[in-house]
Amino acid sequence: MATFGGVKLEAGLPLLFLSLTMAVCVLEFTAATIQGYIGEKDAICPSVCRCDEDFIYCNDRGLSSIPSLPASASVLYLQNNQINNPGLPTSLERQLTVRVVYLYDNELDEFPVHLPPSVRELHLQDNNIRTIPRTALARMPLLEKLHLDDNSISTVSIEDQAFADNPRLRLLFLSRNHLSSIPSGLPASLEELRLDDNRISTIPTHAFRGLSSLRCLVLDGNLLANQRIADDTFSRLSNLTELSLVRNSLQTPPVNLPKAHLQRLSLQENALIHMPRGSLDGMRRLQRLDLSGNNLTTLPRGLFKDLDNLGQLLVRGNPWHCGCNLRWLYDWLHARGNSITVRGLTCHGPERVREMALKDLTSEMEECDVVRSAGTKDRAGLGGGEGSTTNTPPQGSLFTLRSKRPGLGLPDSGLDYTLSSSGVGKSLALNVKPLSHNSVRVTWSVAQPSSSFRLSWLRLGIGNAMGSITETLVRGDRREYLLTSLQPRSSYIICMVPMPASSENKEGIPGEADADEAQVCAKAETSDPSPLEEDEDDNSLPLTVLPLTGIIGGATAIVSLALIFAIFCWYGHRSGHLCSRDHYTRKSSRKSKNYDDYIESGTKKDNTILEIRGPGLQMTPMAACKPMQPKPLQEDYIIHTIFPSNGTGLYKGANHMSNARQSTNRGYREGGIPDIDYSYT
Repeated sequence: MATFGGVKLEAGLPLLFLSLTMAVCVLEFTAATIQGYIGEKDAICPSVCRCDEDFIYCNDRGLSSIPSLPASASVLYLQNNQINNPGLPTSLERQLTVRVVYLYDNELDEFPVHLPPSVRELHLQDNNIRTIPRTALARMPLLEKLHLDDNSISTVSIEDQAFADNPRLRLLFLSRNHLSSIPSGLPASLEELRLDDNRISTIPTHAFRGLSSLRCLVLDGNLLANQRIADDTFSRLSNLTELSLVRNSLQTPPVNLPKAHLQRLSLQENALIHMPRGSLDGMRRLQRLDLSGNNLTTLPRGLFKDLDNLGQLLVRGNPWHCGCNLRWLYDWLHARGNSITVRGLTCHGPERVREMALKDLTSEMEECDVVRSAGTKDRAGLGGGEGSTTNTPPQGSLFTLRSKRPGLGLPDSGLDYTLSSSGVGKSLALNVKPLSHNSVRVTWSVAQPSSSFRLSWLRLGIGNAMGSITETLVRGDRREYLLTSLQPRSSYIICMVPMPASSENKEGIPGEADADEAQVCAKAETSDPSPLEEDEDDNSLPLTVLPLTGIIGGATAIVSLALIFAIFCWYGHRSGHLCSRDHYTRKSSRKSKNYDDYIESGTKKDNTILEIRGPGLQMTPMAACKPMQPKPLQEDYIIHTIFPSNGTGLYKGANHMSNARQSTNRGYREGGIPDIDYSYT
């Protein structure tokens, strides 16, 4: 029996296995059906949106919350709505296929925290986000581009190491926020950083530490000044290709700019007054340089010596002084030809070349060669003698360079100057002596002949601050120079550089000394003006002011006389004694003639119209109806009644009426004037 039972059990096992297999298949089919139904339900596009495959367009719909989205969505357009932070559902975190989210121009006041972890590009600009927490950014480890423009983010509202969990972040936009400094803890992967239109005023040395991959840096519209930028701030950005510092308060370009890969440098709309020699050295890949909207008057020789790839030079909006100081730039532009595009290099002075382009000053630049040749001949004729003269060249001419910080090196402005009234160099001995409260006499001696000397003087401000500099050239045969029109009670640093005779064989213009040429400086202080000198200064106005003063004074006198005469006439007219033609006519007529005189004058056939003014008559001779008789006994006259001021008629009586020739004047009747009367004499 046992053997028989075992045989039956072995025969039933295949049937049991087959039954279990069929049950599993049924369950799998049921699950697949349910899953397909759910997937088909999830794939439905929201009714308020428009779907194009995995692109979901829900922008400009007036939404306050994000609707349910298909599971295949990868790009979400949710901008220009009214979505706030509670409108972000937690189910959004499970949308693992979403890569790009546009949420700009909504009503977010906090950084969203329920975004999918798969997001690589996030647009949150034009909201009211105030803080950047690290926890919110840590939920998106794959984030590469983050746009936070036009929000209310301040420096203190960015959590420390907020971007530490975003090792792939390449682009960060924080324009038009409330930042007062460079955010700390920026990721080393960052390639583009925009911080324009904030309140950044200081950049320390460590601000960009570790950002070796940064290629584009935009700091436009901040409060940056040279004194608040550390010297090595930008030198750490070795791979930087674009640097924009537009609309700041820079007086010179920041020192130690990155040179190896820089291609675009924007410095327009600052307060640049000087471009130091060497500030652009090594920028061999620079393609675009913008210096527009500054206060530059000149550029030092050799500034562009390494800019072989420069294709655009924008310099409009600067008061360029086109003298021999820019001869080198004239030659450089002509040598480059059409390979460079220049915009705005228009002369502001001197007057004879005003509004002319530098490239068009061919004849003016040839004069620089004439002056250089003349200086050589004078030096050869005099043999470098020690002769001197008191004649001073006209300051401010075409060959005088004026700027606030010329390329000539001067003593460090941060030092307390201990220079004396004399200075001695390798080949030059300089001596200065104040002559009056506004003039200083400069004398010098040289060990070897020089073609010319470059003389510059600097007025020190309060606390030895750098003031205004004037620089000019002196012929090589001179040994003294008189500085005039100086400020009283002021300290001046006076420096001179000799131009060696061998410099004539070098390219360039006179006045451009070698970079390694030593200069000699001395210090002079002008005295207080005496009362007599003050009076002389007050009385010694320039002759050029006199014509203008005379014109203004004459015009004032004429206007005053005309005004007095007008008042006098008005008063006389009001009183009836002056400026009244009416009074003159009435008075003369009353004194010279009476009514009988007018009657008598009418018998002489006077063809004029006689008029009596208030009361009076108007008498007009009539043409005779019959041929003139030899002895006419009577003549006809028409008497027009002229009404006086009281509106009553004159000389109307029965003895003057005539029925023989009665007629009417329709025009006078219609105008309210009585009919014409006839009278016989």
